[in-house]
Amino acid sequence: MLLYKDEEFIKNNFGLVHSCCKRFVGRGIEYDDLFQTGCMGLIKAAKDFDESRGFMFSTYAVPVILGEIKRVFRDTGAIKVSRSLKELSLKVTAQKEKFEKQNGYNPTVEQLEQVIAPGGALEALYEAKAAGKIGHIGLTGHSLEIFDMALEQDWVEVFMFPYNIVETQAEEQIRRCREKNIGFVVMKPLAGGAIEDATLAMRFICANPDVTVVIPGMYDVKEIDQNMAAVEDTSPLTEEELAKMQEIRQRLGNNFCRRCNYCAPCTVGINIPGVFLMQGYLDRYGLGEWATGRYMAMGAKAGDCVECGACEPRCPYNLPIREMLKDAAQKFGC
Repeated sequence: MLLYKDEEFIKNNFGLVHSCCKRFVGRGIEYDDLFQTGCMGLIKAAKDFDESRGFMFSTYAVPVILGEIKRVFRDTGAIKVSRSLKELSLKVTAQKEKFEKQNGYNPTVEQLEQVIAPGGALEALYEAKAAGKIGHIGLTGHSLEIFDMALEQDWVEVFMFPYNIVETQAEEQIRRCREKNIGFVVMKPLAGGAIEDATLAMRFICANPDVTVVIPGMYDVKEIDQNMAAVEDTSPLTEEELAKMQEIRQRLGNNFCRRCNYCAPCTVGINIPGVFLMQGYLDRYGLGEWATGRYMAMGAKAGDCVECGACEPRCPYNLPIREMLKDAAQKFGC
């Protein structure tokens, strides 16, 4: 096995990342973001590569890197869609930006009440369901307040919420979903990529009988097979697995960025998720020199934060972003 934390090995294979990134230039995502994402794929490939299988590292790594980049296009919607969907997306984005400019935070319970009020969006969903255009109506959210409110609505058939080894705050609400015959869908089962052991993550989630569906991101057949093996393993969690889960909780805590980008835009132009991504390379992967170099190439640094606090109400995870930026500035030196 190669030591995936070997910084020199990672740096020596940056050429693979550049080669993969060039295939996606001009498709709506900045090259710097493509390269950062590709490097995550490179690290994953280096971690899992087995020399004993007799093929070159590049043969194994390129599909993994490409898969990681393609996942970004899928998650961000940077794919070809119809003109009508593009127009709808622009309208939704414009309304969201207008709301955030006026209020400084993401929609809350009050806005959900507007949706379900007479003449609200819920009526359109009822019409679409009656016409056979949709099968079920549900909600997704990041706050327990929204979750609790959803459980009191007789029209909610499914709810989606983050649930993983380090984010278990909604277990009581998840239990109530089962009692009310409401489907529960797990999003962010790997905590936005912070949990590296996918098998352990799937095992934890599927050990909860109140979970209906889990939606991990997968970019190749190997990951599909890995996740299927994990969810089909119905044996009780072992003491070793429970110990590993506790170690992950202690290492990550709850104050880590999931890169949802809801905190944007920063008033002074800091790429907040980008800063925390580089800090993750520094802290979790030991890529100190490389992470520092990428960080220094950023325009606004963590140390440029003026502590206006505009980002924090937007964060669905209530992260102390200003304090986290201070920590990043201290570690990177600016």
